[in-house]
Order: sequence, then C-alpha cells, then structure tokens
Amino acid sequence: MAEATAPRSRLIFILPLVIFLAIVAGLFIPGLMPGRDPSQLPSALLNKPVPTFDLAPLEGLTADGKPVPGFSNEDLKGRITIVNVWASWCAPCRQEHPLLMELAKDPSVRLVGINQKDDPDNARRFLGALGNPFSAVGVDPNGRASIDWGVYGVPETFIVGPDGTIRHKHIGPLTPDNLEAFKERLRQIPRA
Repeated sequence: MAEATAPRSRLIFILPLVIFLAIVAGLFIPGLMPGRDPSQLPSALLNKPVPTFDLAPLEGLTADGKPVPGFSNEDLKGRITIVNVWASWCAPCRQEHPLLMELAKDPSVRLVGINQKDDPDNARRFLGALGNPFSAVGVDPNGRASIDWGVYGVPETFIVGPDGTIRHKHIGPLTPDNLEAFKERLRQIPRA
C-alpha cells in the first residue's frame, strides 16, 4: 500500500511546479499568448520628449569625404527622424540593414543611428560593408543613452516627431513583414 501512495505524493508536489512553469512560459515566450506581438511592448516614453543626451560621432566614419557627425536630443527637432539603435555584433541588425538603407532614401525623414556598446573599428567595418544609411551616428559606449531611451536590446527603432517627441517604438529588427506597418506609422506623424 505504501508503494502505491509514493507516486501520488510525488505527483502532488510536481503538479503545481508544472502548472507554474506553464504559466511563466505563457508570459515570456512570444507566440504563446494570443495576439501578443513582442515588437509592440509599451514604452513609458511614448508621446514624451526624447531624453537629454549628446553622443560623440563614430570616429573615422565618413560620407562623401566628410566626417559623419554625432548628435544630441536638440538635433532631433525640426523634422521627422528615425532613430535606430544598433551594433556590429548584433545579427538581427545585419538582417534589418537593407531595410534601413531603403528607409534612408525617403527625403521626408532623417535616419540616425545610436551605436551601442560596440568596438569602433567593427562598427565602421559593418557600415563599410553594408552601406551607411545614417546621416548621423552617435556612439553610446556604455549603453547609458540607450537606457535613457528605454532600450531593451538591439536593434530597436524609434520615430521622433518634428517637435522632438517620441511617437513610436519598434522593438526588434525591422523585417519585410513589419516594414509596411512601420512606414504607415511614419505617414501618420504630422509634418513640421
């Protein structure tokens, strides 16, 4: 009789653990929760001014023979700006890069990059090999500015309105599947 109750008592202890792990998996694994899109996590900074920052340029990066500048929060006023947070060591950044090159062709927006926690030589090689879509590249060597922007990880892309207000945050890489929705967000931003 004692042998028959041993498996039941183990089941009583294991079952709550299994249920708990299933609930945790449902909260954190994308796709398990119906209608949950991990790129659409809420941001406390939406519809608020961009944080105050001043990022130095990526040394040695040039375009048309001129140094590509860094930028600050003040540079994000006056027109719609796409701010992409990227790094050369980030595989999804490499995958989304052709789409950034496409977005950079739109004369109605400006595209700038925050190079997060990267080796400058690797960052220059990355842009040299894939092309530079950015009109300015600010270096964030310790990730402080990215934290102020509320960045979870690279890549992330923000749309900043002409008034310097964050209008949209896209978490993860831009892909052919989500690019049109991102462009629609751009079209919804009032021009200066």
